[in-house]
Amino acid sequence: MSDYENPYKSPETTIIPEKSQNTGLNDQMARYLYEASPWLKFIGVMGFIGFGSLCLAALVSIIVALNDGGAASIGIFFMYGVMAPITFMPAYFTYNFGIKISSFKQSNSEKDLEEAFKNNKSLWKFNGILYIVSLSVMVLAIFIAMFAGIAAVAGLFN
Repeated sequence: MSDYENPYKSPETTIIPEKSQNTGLNDQMARYLYEASPWLKFIGVMGFIGFGSLCLAALVSIIVALNDGGAASIGIFFMYGVMAPITFMPAYFTYNFGIKISSFKQSNSEKDLEEAFKNNKSLWKFNGILYIVSLSVMVLAIFIAMFAGIAAVAGLFN
């Protein structure tokens, strides 16, 4: 009976542990990500604190503006009102990037790694759009300043 193979025998396979999923990262790359994770979370939390501070400053400035009607307080309110959401988004994406890297370290799930890099992509996309808008505003401000200078020299404001 030793020469004959049992047709009902279970197939033999090598058992692959769950955590050995191929994510395309070597050990050094994974180590760099794991070491960056606490810093990403820290920077994200600091961004949230900055966002909260800007919201608080906007609230204080609008209260001052409503009490004494100061135009400067209204201007400060609008300045902080624009800056607050701009600081929130990078903090959100940075914090989530760090959280997902920590999740990946625990689970070794490709989905966690994908989510981490999705947040990283969103962070840099947001920053790129912010720079484009900032440069556009600067170019517009230069043209307005040039027009105002020419108008002042020509005596159009008298």
